Amino acid sequence: MRKGLLLYNPTAGRYPVGRFVRGIIHPLKDAGWSVDIAETLSGTHATQTAHLAAQEKYDAVFAIGGDGTVGQVASGLINTETALAVLPAGTTNVWAIEQGQKPFSWFQWGALRENAKILANVEPQYVDVGICNDRPFLLWAGIGLDAETIRKIEPRPRFFKHLSVPHFFATTVWEATFWHGLDLRVYADGELVEGHYLVAVATNIRHYAGGMSVISPDALLDDGEMDMWLLSGDSLADTFRHFYELASGRHLTSDIARRLPFRTARIESDANFSIQVDGDPVLGGHTANISIQHRALKVLMPENALQLLKTPKR
Repeated sequence: MRKGLLLYNPTAGRYPVGRFVRGIIHPLKDAGWSVDIAETLSGTHATQTAHLAAQEKYDAVFAIGGDGTVGQVASGLINTETALAVLPAGTTNVWAIEQGQKPFSWFQWGALRENAKILANVEPQYVDVGICNDRPFLLWAGIGLDAETIRKIEPRPRFFKHLSVPHFFATTVWEATFWHGLDLRVYADGELVEGHYLVAVATNIRHYAGGMSVISPDALLDDGEMDMWLLSGDSLADTFRHFYELASGRHLTSDIARRLPFRTARIESDANFSIQVDGDPVLGGHTANISIQHRALKVLMPENALQLLKTPKR
């Protein structure tokens, strides 16, 4: 019998999920899983609990939460044989949305059970993990305006999580009023690019900006490569233009957006900058070193999402 751990933070997300957690056990048991439940107290605790589950030879950790939780749990499972399975219930759920999963809400209160059923019997896959200044990430690592915004709004009370999109947009506009970008030196696989940018973001997935943008439509989760997007500009008007182009897909041919595929990257600035990984603020500095651990994380993902992989196991 396979052994799974249901891991959740009772204070995270827009909606309290605690009363629904035990309902997930039945579809997993019906599929041949034995299930334990653990609450987490913080992001660090989530990482530690996931790592302990790997040491105790759990087959999977079912992480109930959003993108922050996904990154935290993934950090504890890298280079182990314990798989990450995501049951989306967070403020933002871009990892799950990319794979076609419906997040839990009061209007989708059965989503946790349905996602558990979907993942219960899938073939495990392997995906790449990014490392930014020794901090693992599964989705993105960014500096500039997005990191400044996230630094200001996280952690946020549950009330603001219900207004996550307008709250993020309003905070970004406010920050952009005073934020004029950074002079950056970006090394991507040894190639140097210099310029003045509002945002520099490394992405392992296709979606960005809370799922509103398909920033890298051809990204694959297991190809050993990521995209570095450099969004130039120095004004609020430039920020609004980037919003429009990212939402409409016009950034792909824009003269103020540049894509650099890479395997290793280094970002430098004479000015101090903030950093975000998977939508969580982390310690900034003058340098961000980014590398890729190829196929370092075992995951359970829906069968209809295997097109996101270069070499899926069927």
